[in-house]
Amino acid sequence: MSIGGSTAAAELAALALWARPAPPITPAERAERLARARALMAECDAGALLVQAGPSLRYFTGLSWGPSERPVAMLLLPTGTPILVCPRFEQGSVAAELAIEMDLRLWEEDEDPHRLVADALAGAGVTRLAVDPALSFQMAGRLGAAAPGVRLGDGAAVIDGCRMIKSPAELALMRQAKAMTLEVQRRAARILAPGITNIEVARFIDEAHRALGASGASFCIVQFGRATAFPHGLPGPQPLAEGDLVLIDTGCTIEGYHSDITRTYGFGEPGAEARAIWEVEKAAQAAAFAAVRPGVPCEAVDAAARAVLEAAGLGPAYRLPGLPHRTGHGIGLAIHEPAYLVRGDRTPLAPGMCFSNEPMIVVPERFGIRLEDHFHVTDHGAAWFTEPQPAIDRPFG
Repeated sequence: MSIGGSTAAAELAALALWARPAPPITPAERAERLARARALMAECDAGALLVQAGPSLRYFTGLSWGPSERPVAMLLLPTGTPILVCPRFEQGSVAAELAIEMDLRLWEEDEDPHRLVADALAGAGVTRLAVDPALSFQMAGRLGAAAPGVRLGDGAAVIDGCRMIKSPAELALMRQAKAMTLEVQRRAARILAPGITNIEVARFIDEAHRALGASGASFCIVQFGRATAFPHGLPGPQPLAEGDLVLIDTGCTIEGYHSDITRTYGFGEPGAEARAIWEVEKAAQAAAFAAVRPGVPCEAVDAAARAVLEAAGLGPAYRLPGLPHRTGHGIGLAIHEPAYLVRGDRTPLAPGMCFSNEPMIVVPERFGIRLEDHFHVTDHGAAWFTEPQPAIDRPFG
């Protein structure tokens, strides 16, 4: 039996560190990323690229530094060693994690870090700067004031042009993260029992990810019964009762690369209506997967899932009962990143792109069913990272 019958202690005791971890990104691959960024800079007539702390900075440099009020950013010029602007007192911490050679430009707390960027641009004769779209409005304004002769532009074409297409090494890291989360999902189903709360299950999920070698769950949504009708759940403890639907959506990161998997199943007999809606959800997920081909626009995948729902009398569009959000999102070093499987996103699919596939069905105030697995685009279609759920009473194959 894959649902219930065990305990958190027993399941944690059975877990061990992941036996075959995927190798980290190599310096050679990071060099290729910088070369690709420079080629894209030239295509959009940008003399330099500014990447602020966050997933994109990690992508190029290996530095897992989050954004804050203190600017930490990479300035990539057409030639030469990339420049990293960072606080002087953080120099040791930053240098210990950098995966590429960088020219550190350091600033004290009473100095203007934007001036360092402006001086580097002036020294290189740059008048057009592609800016990380994640850069805050305040920092962009201060940079503009420090470098009034430089035209700032959206750097999304450069950054997304690099990050949307995953390399084999990136796919391997994502495959490991997703496999780990699927194993945690299996174990979480086994600890379910009448009266257990969603908070207890979430705590187990975090501990189980740690037992496998991740730094815990990167996020966790555990919802029972009526709470499953809210895509991101309801606050507070919920005790599990016989006949409830269970929705668990969780993930982890490996070398910064995300997993994000949802399973929805019955604890006991879920009822005829839930079974029927579950089958529609499964068909919609399958239709989205089947629509994937290189060159197909992202919005066509969303449309394929919605066509299944509308044929079953759900929707249309975002009306409920039906699908209240997009069918899927890109994933990689950020859990949600371009492109998106949604009407209006006409980005053509290309080999190496990675997406969630989660056309959730919500029946307001009753229940919701979300099946979420991820795929990557291949030369001929799509390939699952994890196998979809086979049945409402059989969460795992």
